[in-house]
Amino acid sequence: MLRKTILTLVCSLLLFLLSFEIHEQKSSQVKVIVIDAGHGGKDPGCGGIYSREKDITLKIALQLGTLIESNLSDVKVIYTRKDDRFIELYDRAGIANRANADLFISIHVNSGPTHLDGTETYCMGLHKSEQNLAVAQRENASILMEANQNQNYDGFDPNKPESYIMFSLYQNANLTNSTILAEKIEKEFSIYNKRKSRGVKQAGFLVLWKTTMPAVLIETGFLTHQEEENYLNSAKGNIEMAFAIYSAIEDYKAYIEAE
Repeated sequence: MLRKTILTLVCSLLLFLLSFEIHEQKSSQVKVIVIDAGHGGKDPGCGGIYSREKDITLKIALQLGTLIESNLSDVKVIYTRKDDRFIELYDRAGIANRANADLFISIHVNSGPTHLDGTETYCMGLHKSEQNLAVAQRENASILMEANQNQNYDGFDPNKPESYIMFSLYQNANLTNSTILAEKIEKEFSIYNKRKSRGVKQAGFLVLWKTTMPAVLIETGFLTHQEEENYLNSAKGNIEMAFAIYSAIEDYKAYIEAE
């Protein structure tokens, strides 16, 4: 059984890397960006004292899309959702792949002990700490609401740490450009928004797993921290977070297209 599982993973990796080779030929430009508002519908995400993750992510995603469309006329924006609906994790990546997107931006809100605050931006990879694993497990738990989870995720169980070993096979594809973008996003948060940055990290997020382009998952703050919950629910917080992400994308686009 173990030998069969390993063989399946290796075959999947070969097919996966082949798709990256094809896509990398057009990655010197940023023409299509997919914006993913995390959670939605029957999946509320994490909760604070009075708010839900799915509502905050949608507000920031729509603000971000408007900024891109208003300022980058050569870029097409595609949303995984524009209202309160449930989208399966594998299909979020599928939307980006079918559109031949150049960037995939997944927006989320974090949860943890009440003293934790700050932003984090994740790239696809194998977690290097228990905290990174805990974040990935919480975000990946959305698949437990899906009808065909065993088929769509090769039997992956988000609650079993050993399941995450498979992500070590995928962490190098597009990692360089994903990291460049992630670093620019965290710089915007910390320097220009004056937010506490918890840095750029790697973990096994299913929503990033099968994307065939540079992709990041942004944790915009902690709903379990009262000040951050208030900030993320305010109009000021929504536009500041969206503008910081937009500015990082603009810088990334200029960097990539100058090469």
